[in-house]
Amino acid sequence: MRLAKWHGLGNDYLLVERSDLPWPLTPERVRRLCDYHSGVGSDGILEVVAADGPTAELVIWNPDGSTAELSGNGTRIAARWLARRSGSDAVTLRIGPREVHGRMQAGLSVEMELGIVEVGEPEDLNVTAQGGPHEHVTFIPVSVGNPHAVIRRKPAREEVRRLGPLVEHHPRFPARTNVQLVRVDGPHDVTVGVWERGAGETLASGSSSTAVAAAAIAQGWCESPVTVHLGGGTLVVAITKDSYGVLHARQTGEAQEICEVQLSAELLADLAG
Repeated sequence: MRLAKWHGLGNDYLLVERSDLPWPLTPERVRRLCDYHSGVGSDGILEVVAADGPTAELVIWNPDGSTAELSGNGTRIAARWLARRSGSDAVTLRIGPREVHGRMQAGLSVEMELGIVEVGEPEDLNVTAQGGPHEHVTFIPVSVGNPHAVIRRKPAREEVRRLGPLVEHHPRFPARTNVQLVRVDGPHDVTVGVWERGAGETLASGSSSTAVAAAAIAQGWCESPVTVHLGGGTLVVAITKDSYGVLHARQTGEAQEICEVQLSAELLADLAG
């Protein structure tokens, strides 16, 4: 069994076609494959359910075995894979009810039309670390098909790792949420630390970058396009408003194949068990 390993700004995924799997993916198998010590190691799995020319259906698995409604980095990876496979520079991906469109740019860059973004009004949370005092947090709720909590706060790594899980698992978010800490650097620039639902701290997140850009524009912190600076690199996000006042997102960034991986007979037997 072969898998391809890719990354988008350091956010790494395994990509596999369902037809190549000797057994269905399950949460347990996903967790094992994504484990960096006893598996291959990745931030998730992109399972191509079916591909027909420049169109493919995709399931996005988080490393904890849950599934995601969207991944910006994951869709750019899948778009480049599909463009290579189909010979088309313009591709379409379906993830559940959502359809996104990719267009290949120069080099490793991909432009993705991610569709509708919904930005809510600021909300307040009280979060509590185990044995610690209550802490007040103000966040902007954003949906890019998946949930996000955008917090304007210095994105120091220790703060991302401390606050991220407290917000992710807060009762306000019954399905959990992605969390971003944002520093506004200018009218078109932000620096972001990301705590990803189901994955934890990550070098980059495409959907998080889209959520941050949309929140920054809605709150008047920035103007479109917004360059989002992450630990693994930068993404450019353009937010437009249609005649009905609905926000739409377009994201541009790189995706690169790292290697092909062939699983050993021993690991396959273990996973089949």
